[in-house]
Amino acid sequence: MAHPVLIFWILVGCVGFLLLPWYGIEDFFEFGWLSDGYPFDTDLAPAAFLLAQGEKPWLAPLILPLLMPLAVLRRPKSDPLHARILIVAGAFGFGWMILQGFAIGIRGWNFDLAASVFGDLEDRQFGMGYGALLCASSFLFVFAQGIAARGAINGDVFVVGSITGIITIVSIFVFFPIAKMLTAAFVTQDGGYSVSVFLAKFLDNRLWGLGCLSGGRCGVAWNSLFLAVLVAFFTTALGLVFALVVTRSGFRYKRVLRALTVLPIITPPFVIGLALILLFGLSGSVTVFVSDALGVQPTRWLYGMPGILIAQTLAFTPIAFLVLIGVVEGVSPSMEEAAQTLRASKWQVFRTVSLPLMRPGLANAFLLGFIESMADFGNPLVLGGNFDVLSTEIFFAIVGAQYDQGKAAVLAMVLLFFTLGAFYAQRFWLGRKSYTTVSGKGDSGVHPHMPRALAVPVMAVAAVWAVFTVVVYGMILYGSVVELWGINNSLTFKHYVTAFAFRIEDSGIRWSGSAWNSFWTTLKIAAIAAPLTAAVGLIAAYLLTRQSFAGKNAFEFGTMLSFAIPGTVIGVSYILAFNVPPIEITGTGIILVVSFIFRNMPVGVRAGIASMSQLDRSLDESSLTLGANSWQTFRRIILPLLRPAILAALVYSFVRAMTAISAVIFLVSAEYDMATSYIIGRVENNDYGLAIAYSTALIFVMLVVVGLMQLAVGRTEIGRRMSQSRTNV
Repeated sequence: MAHPVLIFWILVGCVGFLLLPWYGIEDFFEFGWLSDGYPFDTDLAPAAFLLAQGEKPWLAPLILPLLMPLAVLRRPKSDPLHARILIVAGAFGFGWMILQGFAIGIRGWNFDLAASVFGDLEDRQFGMGYGALLCASSFLFVFAQGIAARGAINGDVFVVGSITGIITIVSIFVFFPIAKMLTAAFVTQDGGYSVSVFLAKFLDNRLWGLGCLSGGRCGVAWNSLFLAVLVAFFTTALGLVFALVVTRSGFRYKRVLRALTVLPIITPPFVIGLALILLFGLSGSVTVFVSDALGVQPTRWLYGMPGILIAQTLAFTPIAFLVLIGVVEGVSPSMEEAAQTLRASKWQVFRTVSLPLMRPGLANAFLLGFIESMADFGNPLVLGGNFDVLSTEIFFAIVGAQYDQGKAAVLAMVLLFFTLGAFYAQRFWLGRKSYTTVSGKGDSGVHPHMPRALAVPVMAVAAVWAVFTVVVYGMILYGSVVELWGINNSLTFKHYVTAFAFRIEDSGIRWSGSAWNSFWTTLKIAAIAAPLTAAVGLIAAYLLTRQSFAGKNAFEFGTMLSFAIPGTVIGVSYILAFNVPPIEITGTGIILVVSFIFRNMPVGVRAGIASMSQLDRSLDESSLTLGANSWQTFRRIILPLLRPAILAALVYSFVRAMTAISAVIFLVSAEYDMATSYIIGRVENNDYGLAIAYSTALIFVMLVVVGLMQLAVGRTEIGRRMSQSRTNV
């Protein structure tokens, strides 16, 4: 009997074992190895060639699980032996790869017990490469098909495979490195483990102190919590304001407003902080003007919680807007029209119908704002002053003179506790109510405009924020064309020339500017990471909203975990976890791609959950009733209705990959130098003009890319959602 999916994964495993380099190569994205000794060079040889040369005998047991699935090709799925063979083959193959991967390292055996039982090894092992990746994927999905054949989740191969795949990659690239990092919280000076060491750092007064109640300083935990709640509230409120202006008003310049709301998210955080200092710092333009006009003494009010609050609100409001725009558009116009038909006023309709149906989006936006504030360290680093937060404490614990990984791990655990608390608070607020507004029935309504009592303050807030954003970015643009800020304000383009100079030679274009190498690298890494991030995030959201399976809450927590940990900790944990076999990717481009995928994946998950909460399950059921499988239903029914969520995931993941700082600092290498690390290097050398010029160029590049993404993804129209109804002639 034909099993096309199973045959595909058998072929994938065979290709990995027979044809592709088993161990990792220096550059994952380059294929020069095809003409560099492949396949006979032991560093480039496939597993089959290694075994034929008498090398790496521990790979031989993988032959059996690769061949076992062939025995079921002529058996029906209903045959119990079909499922058993696939489960055994997949579990044994994947389990053996994990066992030999962790047992054998760069110095032979990794464990003394293995060395005493089997004797010393005369060979070492490198990190896994293309061949091992394909084989591991083959074993994993053969195992998933065996589980599906036994009837798990109604025998749905797509759903079982998706759950298995996401659990595996989240375990490898989220739980494993974080576990490696957090174990440092219990490590003593002599390398042992002790709970008392953990408690001493956890109960530190600097972490939980309440000195602020008596005029002193609060602990960093309370500072972070209070700041995160304020930032989450303001970003959610402002995100809703902008979403309402764009979807529920007659505002004529909606595209301009959209661009202004997206601008902060495509800007390196320290650039916004620098612009705020130039405006409101002790010698800032606004500060000096107010001081001269009113005759008052300038102060350092910006440094501390006020400055961080302004900077984070400016930086993270676009996240709330990107989440809420799809939710606000997704509220059914028919329900609002029905309320108006029953003589409810516009304000009553908004308060009792529209706003309650937006609760999933509001909760998700609040959660993302809270987590972003907790995890951000760029803005507190620039504007914090004496206001210490968890993220900066973690940063200095790792990169400072103390280099205390244990302290950093304890602080990360506290941060994770707060994030987990926000996660469950969100679930409690949403409760078990239904927020479905899009069903399989026709919907030809038109969204009503906001009531006047709401429209006036909303438009006023949007206008003030828009003007403020324009001023901030005007300062950034002006700073990029100034000779030397504060000393020589003559205009010049020399910073752009230094960074992006090029000349045409006989051999082609020569990119002679100092920034080109990091620019092309950043663009390539971001372009690879963005669609992968969106795909993983939206599939996870589909599984969370449409499927029921054991461990669903743990699954959702796992998808959010990487977002709750500061990028600094992510970077250090990745170095600790992936600097040695079996996954040896430190210093390569793939570690940057992986870190971006799992750092930014939660936005795609939350945006997808918020949008899918409004899609009636009857849409899925109708498709399945008509004979479509889950993959066809997801691709043809669900995805077209998730365009706002897809756009949010693509935009966010791309621009965050372009502007990420904290994790990137630890993961870049000489060959893979990212834009932000280059800019920080310029700032450290006091070359602010070049740093701001590079940042400005990145902003324009990302605006173009975001616009192209919007055109490629398109808009979601459910019924008639345009401002004017269409009339068939």
